[in-house]
Amino acid sequence: MLEFPTWRKVWLWGITLVAVAASLPTIFNAANIRWPAQLPDPMVNLGLDLAGGSHILLEADAQQVQTQRVQNMEDAVQAAFRSAEPRIRIGDVSTRGGRLTFMVNSAADVDRAREEILPLINGSGLVREWNLEVVDETRFVLTQTQAGADAALNSAMDAATDVVRKRIDALGTREPTIIRQGDNRIVVQVPGLDDPEQLKELLGKTAKLEFKLVDPEFQQALPDETAHEITKVGTQVVPYAEGSGQEGSSMVVRRLGGIQGDSLIEATAGKDQQSNEDVVNIKFDAQGGARFAKLSSENVGRRFAIILDGAIISAPNFNEPIYGGQAQISGNFTFDSAAALAIQLQSGALPVDLKIVEERTVGPDLGADSIKKGLIAIMVGLFAVIALMVATYGRFGLYSTYALILNIGMLLGIMAIGNTTLTLPGIAGFVITIGAAVDANVLINERIAEERKRGRRVVAAVENGYKEASRAIYDANITNFIAGVLLFLFGSGPVRGFAVVLIVGLFTSVFTAVTLTRMWVAGWLRRARPTELVI
Repeated sequence: MLEFPTWRKVWLWGITLVAVAASLPTIFNAANIRWPAQLPDPMVNLGLDLAGGSHILLEADAQQVQTQRVQNMEDAVQAAFRSAEPRIRIGDVSTRGGRLTFMVNSAADVDRAREEILPLINGSGLVREWNLEVVDETRFVLTQTQAGADAALNSAMDAATDVVRKRIDALGTREPTIIRQGDNRIVVQVPGLDDPEQLKELLGKTAKLEFKLVDPEFQQALPDETAHEITKVGTQVVPYAEGSGQEGSSMVVRRLGGIQGDSLIEATAGKDQQSNEDVVNIKFDAQGGARFAKLSSENVGRRFAIILDGAIISAPNFNEPIYGGQAQISGNFTFDSAAALAIQLQSGALPVDLKIVEERTVGPDLGADSIKKGLIAIMVGLFAVIALMVATYGRFGLYSTYALILNIGMLLGIMAIGNTTLTLPGIAGFVITIGAAVDANVLINERIAEERKRGRRVVAAVENGYKEASRAIYDANITNFIAGVLLFLFGSGPVRGFAVVLIVGLFTSVFTAVTLTRMWVAGWLRRARPTELVI
C-alpha cells in the first residue's frame, strides 16, 4: 500500500500541477495582476451576488394562453371539418368569452361533427381539457376546463423558460440563473451584465413570426381607421411596426392559410447582396420549406406580409416561387437590430408574452466587499488549521498543511477548467472545505498513533493507519457527495454554487489528504527508515 513506483508519482504530480496551474489566472485576476495573453486563461466566474449584474422578473399573461388555445382549437376544428367526407360546413363562429362556439349548417351533420371533435378535446387523456355541449340542436359550445387551462399554462411557462435560456445563452453570458417562480413568473439573473437594456430588449419580444397573404382587394397600406372599416370575414387588420416607415397605417391580410415561424431552423443577420441593407436570413425545415414553396408558387405577383409580434415589418411581393426553404427578411434594420432579431428567431418564439414586472441592477461594490471578507475568512481559517495541525502532529501535520494548500489550488483550478461560477455561498463552501479537508488527516494520524500503541512497527502502523482510516473517510465523503448532488439537482443559483464547491472540494480533499500525503509519507519512510514516530 505504501509502494509508489516512479510512473505513479509522475502521474499524481502531473494531475496536481495541472490543476494548480489552472487556478493561476483566477488568482492573478483576484490580485489585479495581468495574466499573459499568450497563455490559456481558464477563469472562475463570479455569480450575481459577487460580480453584480442584472435581475429581471418576467410575468406571463395567463389569459393570453387561454385565448391562444381557443384560436388553436378553432383552427383544428376547421381543418377536421374540411377533411371530412363529405365536408362539414359550419357558420356563426365565435371565440368570445374564452370559449369556441359555432353552428353546424345541416342538422344531419351533428353526429359526424361530434365524432370529429371528440379526438381534439380529449388531449393527452390525462386530464379533460375541454367540455363539449350541443345546444339548440346544432350549436356546439367548447369550453376550457380549469385542469386543461392549468396544464396549458404550465406547458407554456416551461417552453418560455427554455426560450429565455436560449436567448440569454446567445449573448455569451456565463452561468445565468433562470428559474420559474409561481405559476406565471420567471426570474432571470445575469452576472456581470451592468446594463439591462440589451437583456430587456431581447426578452421583451415574443418573436412570433408569421407570413400571411395580403387580401387581394386591398394590396396597399391603408390608414388604421380605414383598414378597420373595410375588414371582412376571414381577414384581419395588422398594423405596421414602428421603424418600418409605414407607422400609422395597416394592411388587411388573410387570417388563415399563412405560415408560422415555428418551422424555422436557422436565422442569421446578413447583408442583401443587391441593396447592401441589413437583413435577416432564415431557413425552414423540410416541411416548412415545402409549405413556403407552395405558398409562393401559388401566389406569384401577390403581396405577403411578414408579421413579427402582431406588427408588419415588411410586405414584399412574391416575384417568383421560392424553393429551397430559404428566405430573407428586410425592414429598415441596423446591424444590431438584425442580430437581435436573428437571436430571437433562432431561439424560437415565446409561447406567451412576457412583461417585465421588476428589474434591478446589482452593483459590484457589495460583491467586492463580500469577496474581501470571504478571503479574510479563508486566510484566518487556513492559518488556524495549519497551526493546529503542525502543533499536534509535527511532521505529519506539515504534510497535512502541504495537502491543504494544494487542495485549495486544485479546487480553484478544477472550477476554472469547468467554467463554473463562484457565488457567496460558494465562498462559504471554501471555508468549510478548509476546515473539513484535514479531517481525513486527523483520522489517519490518530489511527497510526493507535497502531503504534498496539505495538506495531513504524511501517506497519502507517500502512494499517491509512488502510483502516480510508474506509471511514470514503464512507463519510460518499454521504456528503450525495447531499451535494441533491443540492445541485434541486437547488438553483447560489445554492448550486455552494453545491459545486462542496462536490469538487470532496474529490480534491480526498486526493490531497489521502493519496498525496501517503506518497510523501512513503517517500520519507524509505529515506529516513525511522524506528519511532512522534505523532
